[in-house]
Amino acid sequence: MRIFVGIFLVLGFSIGNAQDYPSKPVRVLVPFAPGGAVDTAGRVLAQQLDERLGWKFVIENRPGGNGFIATTAVAKAPADGYTLLLAHTGEFAVNPALFDNVPYELERDFVAITMVNDAPMLYLANIQAPFSNFRELVAQAKAKPGFITFSSAGNGSINHLAGEWLAQAAGIKLQHIPYKGGAPAAAAVAAGDVHFGVMAVPGATPHMKSGRAKVIGITTAKKSPLDPSWATPRDGGIPDLDASIWVGLFAPKGTSQAIVDRINAEVRKTLDQPDVKKRYVDIGSDTAGMSQADFLARIKSDAERYKAVVKAAGVKAD
Repeated sequence: MRIFVGIFLVLGFSIGNAQDYPSKPVRVLVPFAPGGAVDTAGRVLAQQLDERLGWKFVIENRPGGNGFIATTAVAKAPADGYTLLLAHTGEFAVNPALFDNVPYELERDFVAITMVNDAPMLYLANIQAPFSNFRELVAQAKAKPGFITFSSAGNGSINHLAGEWLAQAAGIKLQHIPYKGGAPAAAAVAAGDVHFGVMAVPGATPHMKSGRAKVIGITTAKKSPLDPSWATPRDGGIPDLDASIWVGLFAPKGTSQAIVDRINAEVRKTLDQPDVKKRYVDIGSDTAGMSQADFLARIKSDAERYKAVVKAAGVKAD
């Protein structure tokens, strides 16, 4: 009898905590500097949660260390729902494939709450490049193996791996030219220093508008709401390619399931609002609220795929 009473009291306490949550501001650590894709996605969500519910999600930028600094800080934080992590594909799907000693593990140290948004990258070519679509790119690459160059935001970046994935899926050889960030990688495309590059939509947009670059296609199997005319790899005869930059919320392991469920439910309701969906389209992505189980399955699937891409391409972290 005492055991049942104890269980009842614990459950009652957890439910009560969830109903009162959040009773103070929630710190959301972001492993990147202000202004980037993850930071922007987080600030849109924080603003919308405040407007809809009065929730105060405070974005705290902790860049550096390949995302390790912010990620490990949250892993060690109290599991009370008041310190969360807003991370992207790199922290949980790419880093484990690149580094031998990642100081955190997804299921050991975290609870995956929900994906927030999901964005394609662009295969953006210089306007003078001798190809304008996937099929022409593949034909050129097969005619001159290793001649075609592509830029990325850095060795081992998600952009780099999306370029290597393209080469592997299409059976071609490309030459990777790493840059220190997305902006210089995009500038290299516009200047003609490389044939094409792999980059997020916001970084590519100025060069598209200036007429110095053209879109070969997107990195995802799903069409982009920004421009449905952009070709998917499948449109170009490359079906086994689906790379994106997703952003999601995580809590420290041990956080009350009732609190996690409440965050999941309210974030998903917020992301379902038409005006919120439009805000995310404006920054080049789709809202992507989902169940915990679906989010965890997606992370694991991506991690396996990137592990295979890294191994096949022989990518080494800097």
